[in-house]
Amino acid sequence: MATITASAPRVALPGVLGRPALRKLLVLALAAAVLVPIANAQWASGSWPQALTVDLSKPLGSASNWIIDNRDSHPLFLYFFGYISNAVVISVRAVYLTLLAAGWAGVTAAAALVAWRVAGVRLALGTGAAFLACGLLGMWVPTMQTLALMVAAVLASVVVGALLGLAAGLSDRMDRALRPVLDTMQVLPAFAYLLPVVLVFGIGVPAAVLATVVYAAPPMARLTSLGLRGADPEVLEAVDSLGATARQRLLTARIPLARKDLLLGLNQTIMMALSMVVIASVIGAGGLGDRVYQALASVDVGAALAAGIPIVLLAVVLDRVTAAAGEGLGGERRGVSGWAYAAAATVAVALAARLADRLDWPSGWTVGIAEPVNRAVDWMTAHLYSGVPYIGGTADWAGHFTTWVLDPVRSGLQWLPWWAVLLMVAALAWLIGTWRTALTAVLAMATIGVLGVWKPSLDTLSQVLAAVAVTLVLGFATGIAAARSDRFEKALRPVLDVFQTMPQFVYLIPVVALFGVGRAPAVVAAIVYALPAVVRITAQGLRQVDPAAMESARSLGATSGQQLRQVQLPLARPALLLAVNQGVVLVLAVVIIGGLVGGGALGYNVVFGLAQGDLATGLVAGLAIVCLGLMLDRVTQPTERRARKGA
Repeated sequence: MATITASAPRVALPGVLGRPALRKLLVLALAAAVLVPIANAQWASGSWPQALTVDLSKPLGSASNWIIDNRDSHPLFLYFFGYISNAVVISVRAVYLTLLAAGWAGVTAAAALVAWRVAGVRLALGTGAAFLACGLLGMWVPTMQTLALMVAAVLASVVVGALLGLAAGLSDRMDRALRPVLDTMQVLPAFAYLLPVVLVFGIGVPAAVLATVVYAAPPMARLTSLGLRGADPEVLEAVDSLGATARQRLLTARIPLARKDLLLGLNQTIMMALSMVVIASVIGAGGLGDRVYQALASVDVGAALAAGIPIVLLAVVLDRVTAAAGEGLGGERRGVSGWAYAAAATVAVALAARLADRLDWPSGWTVGIAEPVNRAVDWMTAHLYSGVPYIGGTADWAGHFTTWVLDPVRSGLQWLPWWAVLLMVAALAWLIGTWRTALTAVLAMATIGVLGVWKPSLDTLSQVLAAVAVTLVLGFATGIAAARSDRFEKALRPVLDVFQTMPQFVYLIPVVALFGVGRAPAVVAAIVYALPAVVRITAQGLRQVDPAAMESARSLGATSGQQLRQVQLPLARPALLLAVNQGVVLVLAVVIIGGLVGGGALGYNVVFGLAQGDLATGLVAGLAIVCLGLMLDRVTQPTERRARKGA
């Protein structure tokens, strides 16, 4: 006879203990009650204790000197890194010489014809106009340099990313191994990638291209894996029933079914590569980014804008063309014969330009905007920076923001005992995630202290917190308005599209023109850069709320405001948390770059290390940036289980 065992009834925890969040806080409070007195007695409160700091400047300096001394003689550099460096240089030079040989007419015709074949006449005209504008601004040669770097970097990124994505898409073990690595890489600011490659390859094109490959490959890997894993099971089963081998199933079913994801991965890789190539100008990439960098260094806003406009035009064209390819637009124009005609037309235009000796952009066909822009900036400096009746000027606003917001937040963070900062990080990460995410966040923050850059990191953190607060207020308000008004959302969409395609570097140009240099302009640039993503995610999350829930609320007589507060916002919680996470990650990326325009803190240390050849200082700051990015991501990234529960 079977024995029936009754499970013991679950006893509900009383009061406070019945709430998971309060239980976690209680555990942290008990741990703090035990550990804080010990830490306080051993190392005292205040800033990070010197006894817990490890000075890495000497070993990093020694390693840097050894690499520099042995770069031309050691077998590791001669027969491995040297070959990689030479291959990169040869590839970039070959692409650049090809572009120059095609001439401005051939390159413009090729770009316009590709856009026509992919997306139609309208985008073709826009593409041709964009390339002509680059020449009219006197930036044809820098544009070709940037394109050459882009082509080499994107090809390598696509190959590396596709291979990694293929492995992750076909192997569960590889997917589990790669996922945390890709997650971490995609939250790190671009600046964090520069110093390691500079240490190995030195300043120049190889370091710039390889940093770009490392930065741009993760989206391709992730989306390739996602596309392969998301293939329709019924189609795969039908292919298996026909006796297809694993290779045939991959080539005839999985990859074709994943085409949309693969093209989206290509789009994301191209956009991230352009952003990184521009930033890599600080390590000798050349091209348009170098023109912007040199102009910003001398606060020459006109020259920076003249180089910044082609960057924006390139970004918009590349985004539109690759997005159109992914959406399957212009399918009727994709025949092989059509591409053959386009190639023939490109060759004909290039040959005509060569026969007419018109390969170089005519010097008389340029429009200089630097001088009038600088005159406009001088006028703004004289009339708008300060002394404007009633409202003050832009410099006054920046000064007030620094005095009333940035300085108090920085002073408050640096005043807190180090253990209090760690406890706050642990509490936030554990409340929104699990104990593992809390442990990761605390270890990342503690590593910053061990590296000896506690105060500069808190300075950077204060700028991030201030920028994120403003970004979320503006982003949530705008996103709610876009979700509730189709007309407003339709008008806002092209603006968000353009802003989301612009590289990070470009945002520094207008803020320097309006606010000068300092921490406040860096924060403003970060806000403008992160705002489109927050707006878009918020609007999308609110629009995807279950219509049945909304209809139920309306049937009960709920007002518009009640529907928003009691139905839409609670149900859209996962999207809102994602908006917070993306806002934090994007803000950090630009705050770090703000070191170029007086942002100070960790960004300045990286720039100083690169400019002065002090790679020890730069590498320590780079490691701290990695830890800060990891901590902020873990503090704002909910686990899937909690996100589903919130939904």
